[in-house]
Amino acid sequence: QVQLVESGGGSVQAGGSLRLSCSASGTIFSILAMGWHRQAPGKPREWVAAITSGGSTDYADSIKGRFTISRDNGKNTVYLQMNSLKPEDTAVYYCNTYLVRTYWGQGTQVTVSS
Repeated sequence: QVQLVESGGGSVQAGGSLRLSCSASGTIFSILAMGWHRQAPGKPREWVAAITSGGSTDYADSIKGRFTISRDNGKNTVYLQMNSLKPEDTAVYYCNTYLVRTYWGQGTQVTVSS
């Protein structure tokens, strides 16, 4: 069983920054690949970024160059640094991982005003 808890969401103006955190428990964090997804109102959930256990990263085109995913295995935490935020980044952000099955956190709201 894996538990994921996101934090760090909030309201910012366009051009601002936020850093999301996702703390994991219940397993050996260092072996997990981790990801971030987001879901805007009325839209399907979309993949944002991923990081492997070895630290390789990948990003959706819509956020490439603005967001950075990273991990701290000592703290069992994955981060999403979000810079140059746009109103279209407004969504609930979820972290997830896969270990036999997919696990999701409860989500954290990010609101970007113009």
